Amino acid sequence: MKQLYGLIGYPVGHSLSPLMHNDAFENLGIDAHYEAIQIEPDSFKVEVEKLKKQQIKGFNVTIPYKVDIMDLLDEVDPLARAIGAVNTVVNQNGRYVGYNTDGDGYVASLLQHVGGTLKDKAVAIIGAGGAAKAIFYTLASHKDSPSSFYICNRTVEKAQSLIDQLPFQANASAITLDEAEKKVDTFDVIINTTSVGMHPHVEDAPIDIQHIRPETIVSDIIYNPLETKLLKEAKQKQAYCHNGVGMFVLQGALAFEKWTGIVPDQKKMEQIVLKKLTEK
Repeated sequence: MKQLYGLIGYPVGHSLSPLMHNDAFENLGIDAHYEAIQIEPDSFKVEVEKLKKQQIKGFNVTIPYKVDIMDLLDEVDPLARAIGAVNTVVNQNGRYVGYNTDGDGYVASLLQHVGGTLKDKAVAIIGAGGAAKAIFYTLASHKDSPSSFYICNRTVEKAQSLIDQLPFQANASAITLDEAEKKVDTFDVIINTTSVGMHPHVEDAPIDIQHIRPETIVSDIIYNPLETKLLKEAKQKQAYCHNGVGMFVLQGALAFEKWTGIVPDQKKMEQIVLKKLTEK
């Protein structure tokens, strides 16, 4: 009988995770199946308990359940607890343990892309939601942590709250989006963690980057479209551009490794995702 893995969320029909993971299972000869499991909000707890009774081997968690799932687990990893969200759950001998691979997947992808370290860099993170928190906390916990962080958000109080809850030492400031635009030429790295610019609203950008310095690293966690308006403008300014495909692939690869103990073929995973995203 095939081992069951999956993705829980609402909605999940658009997810590329099944394509990515099922190909990895097949290539590695693992008798397992990964499926998208859509759960209505009013039946969330009941359906999760059903999956646990079925001894599901592992699952990913997406919007809107990354916080709610924590109350239904036997254990939550300390970093995931600090971030306040779980996106990967592992069945460890019948005990369900939650992790957050979003931050680690993103940081690994960014470091691969820039081919170096973010030590001594001034990093601006646009947004103050769950993705911003995961990336900020993971970067702050990194051994080569950036020298300074700016959490840039329309509501500066929400940005400050992220900083106040940080369980690590970091030189961080909360600023408005207007303030970020005024000092955009002082940032070494700009990371958009919001949904601004995502399909179908492809003509939107989270901030004006007209005055960035050449060779600034501009990263957008959005991967549909592959090149957002923010990244198009960054390319015109001769910046290093980084889209969200790497984060999506590497968070998935880290989840796969936690479930199976095997590192999957990340290049193959990326090829599958890019092929699907570029299909006409």
